[in-house]
Formats: sequence, structure tokens, C-alpha cells
Amino acid sequence: MAASALLGLLSPSSPPGARPSPSPTPLHVRATRRRHPRAVVRCLSLHLPLLPFQPAEVLIPSECKTLHLYEARYLALLEEALYRKNNSFVHFVLDPVVSGSPKASFAVRHGCLVQIESVERLDIGALVSIRGVCRVNTINLLQMEPYLRGDVSPIRDISSESIELGLRMSKLRESMCNLHSLQMKLKVPEDEPLQTNIKASLLWSEKENFEYNEGFIPELPERLSFAAYQTVSGMSEAELLSLQKYKVQAMDSTNTLERLNSGIEYVEHNIGMIAARLAIQNI
Repeated sequence: MAASALLGLLSPSSPPGARPSPSPTPLHVRATRRRHPRAVVRCLSLHLPLLPFQPAEVLIPSECKTLHLYEARYLALLEEALYRKNNSFVHFVLDPVVSGSPKASFAVRHGCLVQIESVERLDIGALVSIRGVCRVNTINLLQMEPYLRGDVSPIRDISSESIELGLRMSKLRESMCNLHSLQMKLKVPEDEPLQTNIKASLLWSEKENFEYNEGFIPELPERLSFAAYQTVSGMSEAELLSLQKYKVQAMDSTNTLERLNSGIEYVEHNIGMIAARLAIQNI
């Protein structure tokens, strides 16, 4: 799903078989500064393609996502990312801004640098598997057509080390492993997505070597603190909405310990939810 609904505002093209979209609304897009300027690493920057999504589709570091890219401009973005940008681009939210201007105005928010993990070419477009690497701040928009490109810098948590931080990291690891083990016992429909998001995100966060600019790789505590916010089997619409709220809070925070504690709370809630479903399944 190649960011097409809201992105009709950038271009009226539609997926094959869909009704033609109406003429696009006049559009103004602007980069925005983060509310936590101390966390922005301004000495590092990269020029990268930017792929916009709706506000409900925030992507966080450690999270995996599969996109279906089919429009010519996004296939061109994919080629640039693969062959000139170290398999990377920026996934960001294009957020409406209330203003007195008659033009539709949008801000670039919740940017996440992503690495392309795999590409499957299709008759129409390509399926692209990506994983979030780190939060980024869009300093400048450098290009609007045929797709967005910007100058981005990494956003990091404010550094802190304590015994409590290590203890909470251990607790989160334990809780995530317990959740994964419980989830694997659930019987789910064959067409349901794989049940390994929690495990895969945990393994990614604990990697020791990354084939990327070190300045864009968060420290282990920060990486781990994001890994908790993943989907689990059988989530309802309300639970998916709750997950999005947790993800937005995680992206806005620069306090690793706060995010670890919130992640433990979220995982423990999901353990209770899966345990209840297992009990019903075994009746």
C-alpha cells in the first residue's frame, strides 16, 4: 500500500481498477522542527527520498512493514533508494496543518529512516519490505517532483545511564520473550500475518553490527525501547488504534527510561490479552 489515499493530494493517480481521483487540492508541504531540539544531531545529515503516509501510519525504529509500490514516481524513488542511497529512504507522516491560508497545508512529521530488507518485483509494481532504523528530522525539503527528497538528520534520546535503565531493559526483554512464546501457541487463520513481529524486532534491536552510518544508529537502550510496540495476533481495530497512540508517544519522547516503562506496560497488557484468548481456545 503505497501511501495512495492521502497521497492523491500530491498526485491524482490511482491503483489499477480504481475510480479516477478528482483533481488534486492545491498543496503546500513544509518541513517542521522537532519539539526536542537537544535530541537532534545536527552535525550529521543525509539527502534522502521521502515517502509520505497518512497520520494513522506512523512507523517506528525496529518495526517491519511491507509496501506495495506501483506508481511510476514511487518506483523511481525505489530505484534511487536501492542504487544510490544505500537501500534507504525516509518514511514520514504528512500531517494536515490548520492555517488561515486557502491552500491545503501539510507538515512533515514522525520521520523514520528505513532500510530496504527485500524487494519482490510484480507484474504491477513491487512489494518492498522495510525496517525502521531511527527517527529523523527533516531539515529542508530539497525536491517536490517527481517525489519528495529532503535533507534529514538523526534524532536521539537524551543520553542517560543508570542501574534502573539496565533493570528495565532486562524486564522488557523477558516480557517480550514471554509474549512471543504465548503468541506462538495461538491457532490463527492461515491468511493472518506472521506472528513473529515481536521476536524479529527484539533481534534487530540487539544486533551488534549495522551496515549503515553509525551516527544514524540509536544506542541499544533506545533501540530496545521501541521494539515493544508491535502488532500481535488477533488485534481489534480499537487495539490497533491504541498501538498507534503508543507509537506516536514513543516517537515524541526523548526519555529512554520513560519509553522502556511504557513498553513494559504495553507488552504486559498484550500478555494478558493473549493469555485470555488461549484460555478460550483451550476450552
